[in-house]
Amino acid sequence: MSQHFYHQNHTRVISDSLLENVSLLFYEKLWKFQRKDTQCQAFVKRVIMSRLFKIIMISTISTNAFFMVLWTDYKTRYNLFRLFEVSELIFVSIYSSEFCMKLYVDPINYWKDGYNLLDVIIIIIIFIPYSLRKIKGKHYPYLNIADGVQSLRILKLITYSRGIRTLITAVGQTAYTVASVLILLFVLMYIFAVLGFCLFGVPERADLNNWGNLALAFFTLFSLATVDGWTDLQQQLDARNFILSRSFTIIFILLASFVFLSMFVGVMIIHTEDSVKKLERELMLERHMTRMEEKHVILKRQQEEVSKLMQTQKNVDHKSFTELVEKFKKTLRHTDPMVLDDFGTSLPFIDVYLSTLDNQDATIYKLQELYYEIVHVLSLMLEDLPQKKQSQSLEKVEEK
Repeated sequence: MSQHFYHQNHTRVISDSLLENVSLLFYEKLWKFQRKDTQCQAFVKRVIMSRLFKIIMISTISTNAFFMVLWTDYKTRYNLFRLFEVSELIFVSIYSSEFCMKLYVDPINYWKDGYNLLDVIIIIIIFIPYSLRKIKGKHYPYLNIADGVQSLRILKLITYSRGIRTLITAVGQTAYTVASVLILLFVLMYIFAVLGFCLFGVPERADLNNWGNLALAFFTLFSLATVDGWTDLQQQLDARNFILSRSFTIIFILLASFVFLSMFVGVMIIHTEDSVKKLERELMLERHMTRMEEKHVILKRQQEEVSKLMQTQKNVDHKSFTELVEKFKKTLRHTDPMVLDDFGTSLPFIDVYLSTLDNQDATIYKLQELYYEIVHVLSLMLEDLPQKKQSQSLEKVEEK
C-alpha cells in the first residue's frame, strides 16, 4: 500500500515538473519570437488608435442601435426588409474587421483586457441567430430570445467612451461596500417580514394578499422600501383595524428608505467623484505629455535644420553662418519654429544653464559655510593664545 502511494506521488511530481518545463520552454520561445511584419503591425495600430477610427466605430454602433429601434416596428421592418438585411451585413462586417485588426496588432495581450473580452462576447452573440437559423430553422421557438439579445451590441460603446469606463470602474470599486449595505438591508427586511407575517398574516382578519406568507411579506416590504404605493398598503391594513400597522410602516420606511437607500446612493456618489477626479488627473497628465512630445519634435526639427545649415556652410565657403540663417528665416511660415543663430536662446541650453546656476549657488553656499567655520576656529585659537602665553611666562618665573 505504501509502495503504491509512493509510486503514485512520484509519478505526479514527475508530471508536474514536465509540465512546468514545457510551459517555461513555450514562454521562452514566445518571448524570443519576433514578428516580421512590424511595419504593417505599426500601421494597423496607428489606424486603431486614430481618432477617425473611433469616430467611425461610434457612428456605426449608434446607427446600428437606431436601426434596431426601427426594426421593432412591424410595418417598418416589412417595408425596409432589404435595407435591414444589407445594413446588418455591413454592421457585422465592421465588427468582425475591428476584432481581426485588434487581434492582429497584439494577439496575446488582447485577451487580457476585459473590454476586449466584452467585444468578443458581443461578436459571439451576433452570430447566434445566424447559427440557430441554419441549424434549427426559421421557426425555432427560442429564436426571438436570440434576436432580443442583439440589443447588447450597444455595449460596444463602452470601449470607446472613457467616461462610461470611469463609471464602471467606480461601480466595481463599490462592490464590497454596496454588498455590505445590501446584506444589512436584507437582514432588516427579514426581521420585518417575519414580524409583519406574525402581526398581519396570522390573525383571523389577516391580509393574506400582502402578508399571507414570507415571500409575499418580502415583496410588500420591497414596495414599502421604494415608497411605491405604500399608502394603498396602509389603507388595507387600516381597514382591518390593526393597531400597530402605522408604527410598523413608519419605522420600516424610515430605516429602509431614508437610511439604507440613502447610504447606498452616498457610497456610489463618493466613489464616482473619486473616479472622476482620477480621470481628470489622467487627462491632465496626457495633455502634459502631448505638449512635451510636441516640444521635443520642434527641438529635434530645429537641431536638424541647424545641422543642415552647418553642412551648407561647409559646402559654401563664401557665406557665413549668420547669412545662411537670415536667408532661412525668409522662407519660414508663421507656424514654423524659428531657428536662431544664437544657441544660447535654445531651450536645452537654457535648461542646462539654469541647472548650472543652481549648482553654482549651492557650491557658493557650502563655501560660505566652510569659511564661517574656519573663521570661528581661528577666533577660538586667538582667544586661547594669551592664556597659553601667560601660562608659559608663569612657568619660566617659577623655574628661575
